[in-house]
Amino acid sequence: MAPSQAVRCCQRGLSWIPVIFINLIVGWSYYAYVMELCIYTITNTEEQVIYLIVFHIFFFIFMWSYWKAIISKPIGPSKEFCLPKAEKELYEKEERPEGQQEILKRVARDLPVYTRTGSGAIRYCDRCQLIKPDRCHHCSTCDKCVLKMDHHCPWVNNCVGFSNYKFFVLFLAYSMLYCIYISATVLQYFIKFWTLCRRRALEQCPENQLPNTQAKFHVLFLFFVAAMFFISVLSLFSYHLWLVAKNRTTIEAFRAPVFRNGPDKNGFTLGCRKNITQVFGDQKKYWCLPIYSSLGDGYTFPTRLVNTDSEQGNVEHQSIKCAVDGQTNPRPLSESQNHLLGNDMHSEESKDGSRANIEGCHAVSVTMENES
Repeated sequence: MAPSQAVRCCQRGLSWIPVIFINLIVGWSYYAYVMELCIYTITNTEEQVIYLIVFHIFFFIFMWSYWKAIISKPIGPSKEFCLPKAEKELYEKEERPEGQQEILKRVARDLPVYTRTGSGAIRYCDRCQLIKPDRCHHCSTCDKCVLKMDHHCPWVNNCVGFSNYKFFVLFLAYSMLYCIYISATVLQYFIKFWTLCRRRALEQCPENQLPNTQAKFHVLFLFFVAAMFFISVLSLFSYHLWLVAKNRTTIEAFRAPVFRNGPDKNGFTLGCRKNITQVFGDQKKYWCLPIYSSLGDGYTFPTRLVNTDSEQGNVEHQSIKCAVDGQTNPRPLSESQNHLLGNDMHSEESKDGSRANIEGCHAVSVTMENES
């Protein structure tokens, strides 16, 4: 085995340490709650049954969403974004950056790529040797390009992107619910054990108090750990809820996507309701379940921008689509885009507005022809 391969294997093994740590904490919390609290401490049978049923519901949904975020492999770009063999040879032989960009522009003409680098160049990954689709980024940890990459999370040992972003958000939500449920139900026994410890220290403990067993240490630490994790996850969950409402990724929140007309941090914002639908899907019955229901294909995304890309084809089709949905889309909309952007297309109350919209888009089309 080569030294580089040995190092890579060691890195892969070490990357599972955070996941193992989380699972050990969750496993201990399960034992402490079920055995030490419900079985050994709580004497009321009805209370035991209710606590255990609700606890196992939260535990199951929490672990389901967590492992879905772990095992869902990040999706990379398809082969159509790789340079054809002839173009690749020309690209490798070309030494001038300007010449390389001309090659990339010729290839990107037939691809649904509308974002650029900060300097306005075609986004190309030298490591994966492909043209990056919109919102796609290279993950150095996974060593691959990931569609709609958000970030690489060590706690799930996976890259959070288009394929598992919904699972990651649900994992944060259910981990909060799991922690707050434990904290709320353990609180009264935490107070009793805490008071018991103080009274016994002062030798004023009544005989009918809770027994002095190892359960008190599990209950005390269980409350502290659950409360600590709830506070830490709350800020992260709130931040990702904000990202979902704005239809941004963590990368886009720090560095706005660049379009032909410049950077725009709200370029993919469609409104709060449609933004949420794009991540969680259009069927609300699946929103709270770790079942894949996100809209789109990960390559093309509806955008609110009205811009023209002179380097993309189908300009006539672009004008037609503008007359329909009020924005310029140089390629036919996908099913999810039509669903997101066309909900109010046939509203009877907007006859006059639709006529004005068509006239406005016709003006945009005329301007495009004049500029070309």
